[in-house]
Amino acid sequence: MITRRTALRAGVAATSIAGTGGMLLPVVNAAGTGTAAATAGAAELDPVGIAKFTQKMPLPPVLQPYLDTGTTSYYRMTLKEATKEIVPGIRTPLRTFNGSFPGPVIKAESGRRVVIKQTNSLAVPTSIHLHGAHVPQDSDGAPMDLIPAGGGTKTYTYPNTQPHANLWFHDHAHHMESENVYRGLTGTYILTDDIERRLRLPSGQYDVPIALRDARFLESGELIYQMGDFMKRNVLMANGKAWPYFEVAARKYRFRLTNTSNQRFFDLHLADNSELVQIGTDGGLLPAPHRTDVVRISPGERADVVIDFSRYPVGTVIELNNKDFPPFEPAAAVSKVLQFRVTRKAADHSVIPDRLRTLPPLGPASVNREFDMKMDEEPGGTGAYINGKTYDMDRIDTEIAYGATEIWTVTNSNKLAPHNFHMHLVQFRVLERNGKPVTSGPETGLKDTVPLKPGETVKVQATFDGYRGTYVYHCHLFDHGAMGMMANMRIS
Repeated sequence: MITRRTALRAGVAATSIAGTGGMLLPVVNAAGTGTAAATAGAAELDPVGIAKFTQKMPLPPVLQPYLDTGTTSYYRMTLKEATKEIVPGIRTPLRTFNGSFPGPVIKAESGRRVVIKQTNSLAVPTSIHLHGAHVPQDSDGAPMDLIPAGGGTKTYTYPNTQPHANLWFHDHAHHMESENVYRGLTGTYILTDDIERRLRLPSGQYDVPIALRDARFLESGELIYQMGDFMKRNVLMANGKAWPYFEVAARKYRFRLTNTSNQRFFDLHLADNSELVQIGTDGGLLPAPHRTDVVRISPGERADVVIDFSRYPVGTVIELNNKDFPPFEPAAAVSKVLQFRVTRKAADHSVIPDRLRTLPPLGPASVNREFDMKMDEEPGGTGAYINGKTYDMDRIDTEIAYGATEIWTVTNSNKLAPHNFHMHLVQFRVLERNGKPVTSGPETGLKDTVPLKPGETVKVQATFDGYRGTYVYHCHLFDHGAMGMMANMRIS
């Protein structure tokens, strides 16, 4: 049952039921023993008692190719278990890429292929999806295109035939994606091009990727995973550390933010409510900078933000906080994200131009479609649907002509639970929100994920070209997708 208390922000996925198809696998507790009793009598960590801002925020490792031919960069990754210190003083078992948490970064260029061989040494199957990428079907990481557990391999080819974008990769194995991502299977993929390089934006050590998320722990350090426990996931992390600090110079920094949470939305702001300049979103740079005091990102979305620390004297400590939480969550835990410490001066030749890029004009659309997202909110309900149906891998829900430009109107018909909507293969443009044209702000850029609060409707436009095949669209609150809020589209 979804109550007004538990669904104020992200809705609640059902506790699990055994089965296949559109049904769920058993909920797995922190020890991986397949029971809905997630804590199994063990003591749970109290987030309020954890010391904040005592750990330095790490930078994710940048992977280097083992071979570069000039047109193609080749990488190897191994999905493996690892143990890391997330909460100060205790160790946490995780599922990772290459034993890294935060996950690694791949830096790619438009027009140059990336080929990655993934070896799955975990005890569960996986499927690696490069979120936001324009790729052929066999490298998309479809929910049922699995890498077998215990040493299975798959090679993914990313042509990078799209403009610059802030992408990320994560597990997408149906029924398992929610838990695998929660336990650490995420990484960053930064795609650049000449358009972005020509701008004098902050770069090098002043260009910092940050993966944000939440979690829930036992006192022993093990993660507690349970469908429907969103309001208990109240330890916030930045780059794999709980409430870390980051030392900065008194100059401009570019932060590439990714919300890797299963269900948590973030409304990010500086403690003094000073200016944040959002320069990009999912599909790369915005047409023009968006100056604001709050940056909002739902699960799966990215925000490219510049913060100018030159306005602070050396010695200043300033927090990046979160406004998006209901009043019954512990504010001391979920309102704080990251602390910046201004420790030095530094030269700054970077600029934020008034114009960042020119997006291609919107052409005429040949097809209009409507999609309804809904999950059960009544007592005993366990389903999550798109147009009244749960996901079936063998059913094609939407037939699309190759090259067609379509307008999709997507509605969240729930009264309590928010959702968001993610399309594979394509970046789209947001035309309207709740019947009003989108003419300014972050939604004027290229998007692949868009949030919908209860009762909201968005209208998006996409062109389906480049590759033929079957791809999915779904709610990117992972628990909702695992419950069946997903569908197939076939481009032919």
